Amino acid sequence: MVDPTDTSPVGRQLPPSQAIIEAVANAEGVDVIDLRPPAYEPLYSVVDPEALDLLFAHPNDASNSETRVSFVYEGYDIVVYGDGQVSVSEATSSNGRVNSLGN
Repeated sequence: MVDPTDTSPVGRQLPPSQAIIEAVANAEGVDVIDLRPPAYEPLYSVVDPEALDLLFAHPNDASNSETRVSFVYEGYDIVVYGDGQVSVSEATSSNGRVNSLGN
């Protein structure tokens, strides 16, 4: 079971796409290198990683403070917050939709 407060490490700001991959690999108990097809879907199958990274490129920007993107990936609810923090928890839905809130 994944701790619902599992987030990207403090003090080490990774691009959101990389933080998601690391957090999901950790939750799955596998090495990051093993989080690849065919055992796992690529992240780009549910969200554009480059666009996600660009959206949160400046986490200290005040205009990002209310921004949040959430989606389901590999059975986990993923939330990326405006400050660049990534939260991973077991999925409560499986619709696979990408939701965003923000300015």
